[in-house]
Amino acid sequence: MAIALLDQIRAALDGDPGVRKVAEDPVLSAELLMLFRMILADGSVSENEMETLRRICAESFGISAESMDGVVEYLNDFGYETTGSQAIAMFRGLDIERRRLLARHMAEIAKADRHLAENEVRLLRRTLELLDISPVDAVRAPTEP
Repeated sequence: MAIALLDQIRAALDGDPGVRKVAEDPVLSAELLMLFRMILADGSVSENEMETLRRICAESFGISAESMDGVVEYLNDFGYETTGSQAIAMFRGLDIERRRLLARHMAEIAKADRHLAENEVRLLRRTLELLDISPVDAVRAPTEP
């Protein structure tokens, strides 16, 4: 209880820790921008897509649900300065597993509403090409052979 209160006070004084984490990590910002582009690729935002994004943020990046509104606001405010090509360029130099993780996250978002729109497929295909990743890597879990 006391720790939670201290966290709230620190967040109020220092800003939201999730937003700070995204702001301080250009690769994380680029990935979240790509995930948002995938959400918007079919022309609508479904609750399933947003729930998938929240889960990915919590499980893979340690961004709490409480921080998500601030993270979305931050990306809206600063994301317009980054094109999809610029975001992908940040990933080219990273190890293959990190690039595969981006591809898997994008595929999860695309499949979240149980309908793959042509624009979603096109965005994912182009991203895989730019990252030199096989489509199989976008659907295979890291522990699978």
